[in-house]
Amino acid sequence: MPSDPRSTTGTTAPPNVIGDILVSSRSMTEYSAMFALSPADLRRQILDCPGGTASFTAEVCAAGGDVTACDPVYGQYTADALAALGQRGTERGNRYCRTHSDEYMWTFFTDPEHHSSSRSASGHRFADHHRAHPERYIAGALPRLPFTDERFDLVLSSHFLFSYADRLDLSFHHRAVCELMRVAATEVRIFPLVGMGSNRYPNLEVLRDRLADDGITTEIRSVDYEFQIGGNEMLVCSRDSALSDEQR
Repeated sequence: MPSDPRSTTGTTAPPNVIGDILVSSRSMTEYSAMFALSPADLRRQILDCPGGTASFTAEVCAAGGDVTACDPVYGQYTADALAALGQRGTERGNRYCRTHSDEYMWTFFTDPEHHSSSRSASGHRFADHHRAHPERYIAGALPRLPFTDERFDLVLSSHFLFSYADRLDLSFHHRAVCELMRVAATEVRIFPLVGMGSNRYPNLEVLRDRLADDGITTEIRSVDYEFQIGGNEMLVCSRDSALSDEQR
């Protein structure tokens, strides 16, 4: 997303051997597990940023919900090209899973074949929905999004922040979370707190302190999902000062 995001501020994260940032295709089922989404959550006005080629928007909208996805790739590729980009991401991510199987728990996905088929199916569903409803897919890149203040009830951000801490520095993370909060009326949920290699984001507490100075309350919540070992927590950000110190 940023033009030159190499880390120069804060603790340096271990190198991320996955290579370029993946464009991933995750399903509504996976999103619901990652973000502990309740039926009430799915009735809220939601932003998925960055949305990649996930089928979350397609599936929630098909069920009568209201989701907008935002990603810089939407302004760069046609629906067919996005489908191909997502499939390449699925194949590259699956190769990584197979060669680094010790970094994963095969509970949500039963095995690498299940992982591959699930992600491929999500990518196809994304492409079909993008062709039919391009207005649901808005081109935009953190840390500056093309939305008005408090535009969405709930903002979800998956596998970008914290996942690429070797190339996205602390300053970028701070600006990005503040921007996600700007467009959120209630809360932002960010998942996971680890990068490739299952390394926890090294500047998390520094970031939380900076966000607190901005009036943003943060809470780490465990979720009933763990694909990457150690990747079973999300960061929940809100303007609700009622959360106790123990929750933060």
